[in-house]
Amino acid sequence: MTEKPDTLLTKLPARLKEARLGQGLSLDAVAKLSGVSRSMVSQIERGESSPTIATLWNLTRALQVDFAGLLDQGLQGTRIDLLRAQDVPTITNLGTGCRIRILSPPEDAGRHEVYELHIDGGGALDSDPHAQGAREHLTVIDGCATLTSGNSTETLKPADTARYPADVAHCIAAPDGPLRAFLVVHYG
Repeated sequence: MTEKPDTLLTKLPARLKEARLGQGLSLDAVAKLSGVSRSMVSQIERGESSPTIATLWNLTRALQVDFAGLLDQGLQGTRIDLLRAQDVPTITNLGTGCRIRILSPPEDAGRHEVYELHIDGGGALDSDPHAQGAREHLTVIDGCATLTSGNSTETLKPADTARYPADVAHCIAAPDGPLRAFLVVHYG
């Protein structure tokens, strides 16, 4: 770190607020994501309270900013947020033979979500209708998929993309072998 400790402490509130606003998050959203109370987040941003290391760690994780970078040089217009493969959240309790890796940031949930799907041969991901106007975009990477949305059914091969309503019951199946695909859910 190149700055003096006193300088860091005076810049920290502004850097945290800049990170929150840069993510388009409200104080309430940061509180929910971090487990730090809304009033404490507000006090820290106003420089009225100095966070503990644990609180600062929870805030930087929720804001998806680098702890050291936040203290060292502040936020910059260009940065790379990296999530290593082993750290990507994975859902295994939906569907049959499905592993769903969540690729989109948590603050996008309910607006625009990106997933990597792995479905074992013979497995399927059955979904109830999402919110009115929701649409999905499925791109097959490896294998073949049978896609059903409402009363329509299509077969997708590698590199095929289907766009379809997701506000009706829908299903992605891998009847002939393992399937790997990317799924984007957009809530309209």
